[in-house]
Formats: sequence, structure tokens, C-alpha cells
Amino acid sequence: MARSKSRKKRFETSFQTEIKNHYCPDDLESRDYRSSLGDPGSYPYTRGVQESMYREKLWTMRQYAGFGTAEDTNRRFHYLLKQGQMGLSTAFDLPTQMGYDSDHELARGEVGRVGVAIDSLEDMERLLDGIPLDQVSTSMTINATAFILLGLYVCTAKRRGIALDRISGTVQNDILKEYIARGTYIYPPRFSMKLVTDIMEFCQKNVPRWNTISVSGYHIREAGSTAAQEVAFTIADGMTYVQAALDAGLNVDDFAPRFSFFFSADNNLLEETAKFRAARRIWARIMKERFQARSERSLQMRFHTQTAGSRLTARQPQVNIARVTLQALAAVLGGTQSLHTNAWDEALALPTESSALLALRTQQVIAHESGVADTVDPLAGSYYIERTTDDIEKAVWSYLEKIDHLGGMLRSIESGYIQKEIQDSAYRSARAQEENEEIVVGVNAFRTDEEPISGILTIHPETERQQIQRLHALRARRDTGKTETALKAVEDAVLSGSNIMEPLLNALDAYATVGEVSDLLRKHFGEYRETAIL
Repeated sequence: MARSKSRKKRFETSFQTEIKNHYCPDDLESRDYRSSLGDPGSYPYTRGVQESMYREKLWTMRQYAGFGTAEDTNRRFHYLLKQGQMGLSTAFDLPTQMGYDSDHELARGEVGRVGVAIDSLEDMERLLDGIPLDQVSTSMTINATAFILLGLYVCTAKRRGIALDRISGTVQNDILKEYIARGTYIYPPRFSMKLVTDIMEFCQKNVPRWNTISVSGYHIREAGSTAAQEVAFTIADGMTYVQAALDAGLNVDDFAPRFSFFFSADNNLLEETAKFRAARRIWARIMKERFQARSERSLQMRFHTQTAGSRLTARQPQVNIARVTLQALAAVLGGTQSLHTNAWDEALALPTESSALLALRTQQVIAHESGVADTVDPLAGSYYIERTTDDIEKAVWSYLEKIDHLGGMLRSIESGYIQKEIQDSAYRSARAQEENEEIVVGVNAFRTDEEPISGILTIHPETERQQIQRLHALRARRDTGKTETALKAVEDAVLSGSNIMEPLLNALDAYATVGEVSDLLRKHFGEYRETAIL
């Protein structure tokens, strides 16, 4: 009988810690893991931020959607809500993310492509038509122009007569990760940080149920980081935002309870579960010991998770259904507060209605049929899980000490240190796949001859023409004098260093566009240009 070949694999974590053949109690003797575990809902929250977790209330199933015009995305929102989705999560196109109106020359060919096109308050009202804003929470994945999109959302609620203390949701508002990993920044980092704290101050006073920031490790992981780097750099970003808010005169226990986080759920089921547990424990200790927070809510890391888009393959794409299921399971085992599951066809295009529904059904099967939501932190006490949680925590603290030594996260970004660490990790992973040390089913192993995939979503060029026509019509009929006066008030706030949000709301209500507001700030603060990393 033929013997199977030995596996060409190094048994180690993504952050290069050796994985032993098996684990036993001796592997936990280095620390009293019972004290570091605590109980669910209790400091240091290793086991979850709520005492009963999913037994009492399931995580929010928040499928990401956004494409074409506001009406296109609105139809998808209503469809998903009817299918059992619990909250909205909005993707914006690149021109909106970069502060360009749809008729800008740099927007050509990108309008509505990777998200919905939003130019003005009219578009936001179309996007949210028929959505009960006082009943459905809305997450908006937007950073450089986060202050504008939040302003448009607030203006829409006001026009409907909905009290601002009744609306809830999250604006990502995490500009630092754009400099690290994603690239959709506009302004230099230090001015961008001022916009972040303006949002925090405004929401604290006016929109108390709004999560003012979602510190994102997701894009850091998508850029190629390890699990430990994802946690370390995300937490370092979070610490920077906390310090910026303190420097702006805010009280930690007033703003910290509205902090949220956003992580990737990658392929390694057990390592990812341990990652989420370690992240909660580290954040709790930092908030308690470094920032002297006293409120329990200030110590609790609440996070949204998205399954790993970078792991989706265009070859044998239906295998992605299995990948997404494992990734989603890791997020649930790790105690996420909300979850988006990617559709199987997203390596090829934006998801179709049917693939988006299957992704939602994946969450619902995990929630209602798998049993993993019946008890809190079901893997706690596993020798391997507890040791891996400890190993991730140790690696994260090492990175945080290095970042402190370099002068903090801003200096570490400006020096290129963070970007270089991620690039090195991405290179190691790519080499491992090339040498078959890391198997990707259907890509470097188990390949088949495939038929072309049909039925993927396409965005018709007419979408861009339609959006531009609407924008031109808006500019023609608005009260130009009122718009210009309101924009001048925004400029005055920028020059005086006061909070930009109140005058911004007036300008957006007068139909100032995303591009006009962004250009006003560009005039005074310029645009950031990344320096080469050697």
C-alpha cells in the first residue's frame, strides 16, 4: 500500500511561534491563567464583555452593502433586512471615500464601483429612504470623509424629525490605519486627528448612542499582517485616539464607552479565537492602568468582525463558502459583537443578491444550529487556546513597547516602521504559498479545470452618467448664496481651530457637496503624500 507523503509544513502560528505537537497543564504553569480568565462580563473580559453573551442576545448580523446609486443600495438594504439582517453596514465608492464629487476627473470610471456614490444630502436621503433610523443601527465604513458622511446622516435624521439621541450606529473614523495599510487618506495625519476628535466631541454632546470610532485592524490584516500585528497596531491606534481625545479636553469615561473596534476573522480557527480573547484582555488593562478609566464600559473592547476578504479565491470560488464559515465561527467563538460574512463571489465582483443571502444564512446557521452560542467562551480552558492567547498577548506587548520607544504611533507611521513590519509579514506568507508550505485549496493544490463563472454583479456605465446628471441638477437648483455662506462658516471654524461639526451640518443642509467640503479643507491643509519605505 502506498504511503502518503509527509506534509511540507512548518507548524507555527502566523506570528512565528512554534506550535507543539500537543499541550498539557505544564504549558500553563508560567502564569495563573484562571486569574487572567476571570468570568464573562468581568475584568479583564478575556471571556467576553457580557455575562450571558449570546444566550441572551445574539451578535448583530450586519451584512456589508453598497454599490451603484443610492437607490440601488437602498433596495439591497431593504432586501437584507427582510431576510433577518439586524443592522446596516454601508460601503462607499472610492470618490466618496477620497472626497471627490462624482463629476471630478479623478472619479471617472469609479463612481458606484466598490460602494455607493454619495455626493450630497439628497443622495443620503435616497440611501436611507424607508429605513427606520431610530430602530436600525447603521455602520458606515468611511474615514477621511467620515465627518461629512456622519453629518449627512445626522441631517437626514433631523429632517425626518428623529431626535439625535434615538439614532445609533458607528462611523469608522479610523484615519491612522489608512496611512498604515489602505491608502484612502486625504489630509496630513495631525490635522486628520483633529477631525477625529471633533466627531467624538460632537457625538458625546449630541448623538450619545453613536459609536464615534471603529478602530480597524481588518485592513491591517488584509495588508498582510500577522494576528499579533493586527492586534498590536490596532490597539496602538486606539491608544493614540484616546490620548488625542484627552488632549482635546475630553474625559476618558465620557468618550471611551463609545469606542468600538473592527477585526478580521482569518482562516486559522483556533488562533483567531485566541486573538480576540487576547485583544480584549490587553485593551482592558491599558484603559485601566494607563488611562485610569473607571467605568466598566470604558474597559470593554466591543468589536465588529468581518471574514477575511484577502482569503477569498477566484479559483474554485465556491470553496470560499467553507472558508467564510470557518472564519465566521472563529469570530463567534471569540465573542464578537457584530459580524459580516463575505459572499463567495467577492473575489470576482461585488456580491449578487443571492450570494449575499447565502452569506447571511451562514451566520444564521451558526447562531441557531451549531450550538456554539449556547454557552459563553466554550473553548476556555483548552490548553492550546489558553497558551495561544498568552502567546499573542506577549507578542502584542512587545510591539507596544517598541512603538512607545519610537515615540508613539504617529511617529512609527511617519518613520515607516509599521508599514515595513506588515510588508515583511506579507512577503513571508507569499513565499510560504509559493513553496507549498502554506496550502490554499484550489490555488496551489487540488486544482481543477474550471468553467467560467456567470451571473456576477456588474455596474453599468449608465450609473455614472446618471449620478453626474443628478449632481449637476442639484447645483443648478440650490440656493448658491446660502451654500457659499454656510461653507464660509466651515472655513472660519477650520481657521479658528474650533469644532467643525455644527457649521458643517448647516453647509450640508444647504446642499454643499462632499467634494466642496473636502476641497475647502484641502485648500488650507493640503494633501498627504506617503514617503517611500526603504
